[in-house]
Amino acid sequence: MNKEKIPVTPAIRLLRENNTVFSSHLYPYEEHGGTAHSARCLAVEEHAIIKTLIMEEEHHQPLIVLMHGDRKVSTKELARLLNVKAITPCDPAVANKHSGYLVGGTSPFGTRKPMAVYMETSILELPLIYLNGGKRGFLVGLAPTAVQQLLKPTLVNVALIE
Repeated sequence: MNKEKIPVTPAIRLLRENNTVFSSHLYPYEEHGGTAHSARCLAVEEHAIIKTLIMEEEHHQPLIVLMHGDRKVSTKELARLLNVKAITPCDPAVANKHSGYLVGGTSPFGTRKPMAVYMETSILELPLIYLNGGKRGFLVGLAPTAVQQLLKPTLVNVALIE
């Protein structure tokens, strides 16, 4: 971990309030670098970097999807599972408004607005995952079971290989 000061974001506050064990990882943020860049910086598999995606269904109700960094979300399959016509990624400005975080620094923890959370089932098979800590260039490492306890996500199988 860098010797830089760890940002105290709403995500970090929530993790601390719940006595969640986590590690902090700062890295040089790169615009459009995505999970491939953060995985290289942390020297971990991209599969263990979990994206926090803010999406919405046809009635513009926002939701969070947690997905492996090296996978895409089958929005068609997710819509079918949720019994809605369509699921689409939120426009970045709308995503920022719902989450309270800037896109590229979106954490599933401590969001401004409560949202349903859907997590790819295979994430639970990993011993350790890395999620955004609420700021660009800042990830937290924790057990996927801790995410399950805190967020109570609905488990889904909607991954597509990129």
